[in-house]
Amino acid sequence: MPRFALPWSDPGAILSRVERWLLPGECLLCRWAVEPTPADVLICAPCRNRWSVLPHPQCPRCGQPETPCIACRLCSDWPSGLMGVRSAVWLDPPAREAVHHLKYSGWWRVAEAMAATMRRTLPLPVDATLVPIPLGATRQRSRGYNQSAILAESLGRLLDLRVALLALSRRRETTTQTALTPEQRRANLAGAFVADGVPPARPVLVDDVFTTGATLAEAAAALLAAGAGAVSGITFARAARPLADAAAGPAHQRANYTWRRA
Repeated sequence: MPRFALPWSDPGAILSRVERWLLPGECLLCRWAVEPTPADVLICAPCRNRWSVLPHPQCPRCGQPETPCIACRLCSDWPSGLMGVRSAVWLDPPAREAVHHLKYSGWWRVAEAMAATMRRTLPLPVDATLVPIPLGATRQRSRGYNQSAILAESLGRLLDLRVALLALSRRRETTTQTALTPEQRRANLAGAFVADGVPPARPVLVDDVFTTGATLAEAAAALLAAGAGAVSGITFARAARPLADAAAGPAHQRANYTWRRA
């Protein structure tokens, strides 16, 4: 048994050192130089502080910020067992760029900074099991990884929670949801997921972005059909909608304007 670890005995440490040598020490978002730290995050603290936390009060079920005198209808047609969905920040320009790096640019370690923000803002039970939303096989082969799984694993490490990577799978490929209406999203995802085996006792779905909730609702329906008693969900970001912007108030709108001008 060696008395000390050789510098080349840890593949992760080797890759980290090579990455620092090949790439400049700068934030992925603002491109300002950053000092190397043990955490080795790819997004600097000022940029992470620009991520806008969702305001309160929120719908107790779906987490949508409430607008005075307007009842939440976002979750009215969700499966009855889907409860307690929450998002950490708004999908405004600073957060959108981080999500884009994670999903489309191959920077999967951005999930570490995103998970740290989720850890601070989203309470989770100690017995929860994180269940990432699965990608279709074609899209995962193209991307090389599932961004929701990377995010769930990063959050699981931070909170010492179990991650069930194989609890859900996709029965079929679905078209991209970007340009679809809420009704089209629901139709596109109908029956897309299936639970593999017995669901975890306390499943928490994990995804990168909440837009209409259709993906979480369909994934929850698959877990509930397989015997889950109740399902909750968390996402890093939530797409702002007209009523959500109104609930966020002038401070959120000013933050967006400031970012666009920068």
